[in-house]
Amino acid sequence: MNKGFGSDNFSGALPEVINAIASANAGHEHSYGEDSYTQKAIEDFKQIFGNDIEVYFVYNGTGANILSITAFTQPYHAVICAETAHINVDECGAIEKQGCNKLLTVPTKDGKLTIDLIRHHMHEFGNQHAVQPKIISITQCSELGTVYSIKELKELCAYAHAHDMYVHMDGARLANAIAYLKCTPAQITKEVGIDVLSFGGTKNGMMFGEAVIFFTRPPKEVKYVRKQAMQLHSKSRFIAAQFSAVLKDGLWLKTASHANEMAQKLVNATASIPGVEIIREVQGNEVFARIPQKHIKPLQEACFFYVWNEENSEVRWVCSFDTTEEDIQQFVYLLRKELMQ
Repeated sequence: MNKGFGSDNFSGALPEVINAIASANAGHEHSYGEDSYTQKAIEDFKQIFGNDIEVYFVYNGTGANILSITAFTQPYHAVICAETAHINVDECGAIEKQGCNKLLTVPTKDGKLTIDLIRHHMHEFGNQHAVQPKIISITQCSELGTVYSIKELKELCAYAHAHDMYVHMDGARLANAIAYLKCTPAQITKEVGIDVLSFGGTKNGMMFGEAVIFFTRPPKEVKYVRKQAMQLHSKSRFIAAQFSAVLKDGLWLKTASHANEMAQKLVNATASIPGVEIIREVQGNEVFARIPQKHIKPLQEACFFYVWNEENSEVRWVCSFDTTEEDIQQFVYLLRKELMQ
């Protein structure tokens, strides 16, 4: 049975992650982050980003984004994000409910914010009748599979800081962006001016858990914000041990590179099939295509994927760390067979 191309959340966990969880499941350890595994994972992150960071482990990506944003905001603050942002589309209003922060959304063609696009939200500072923009949230890779360049990130961060604002990066697929840009993790986060990062784990081979990395000390006490947000895991060692496993010897970047490579192979294999229109440049591990509406459901039943836009028959195919060339060959066969009918 073909694995499908529904999501990198569909894949299982890396063998190294399963082994790390099993190893951590020995004896007793202190709870709530005071265990040796948590301290080890924090040190592992410091080896990548430097000693002047703060690391907090959470359950999931929505929790990571809530903690990241609410640590810097008051309820009268607003968050500027793309219309396609995960915090706007896929988190059930979590930021607005948990942080009471209004989302100021911006239409984009490629999922990426620019200074020109957000400028119209930057005119109400000091107006007591209006929410106050306080943080810009960007996604790397974006929800449309595009990647911010180092130059683009520097410009956005400089603009935000000049207006006494912060920048949050949703890095659910950060590793895929790093693999595409062939840069270091710090070069597209800390060094460009990102204030806080939601560091993804689940989409890149972990069983569960994400990390929030603060490059700038927030105005709030993060440990209390995390507890109120119900993101403090009592047996923290089982999240931390997974991170140590994926960070070891750059495994997280190797798996992301593989997923990106498989996405390129997928787009190369499908682009020439009559009836398939690749509508976005593939920069990470996601392929966006348009296929005739009548063929979508039969293909989904044989090899699942999501419809991205019902109105224009746009679909999304996502590759994972465990996607193989055989998976792609099987899907291409199914695609050709279905579209020829």
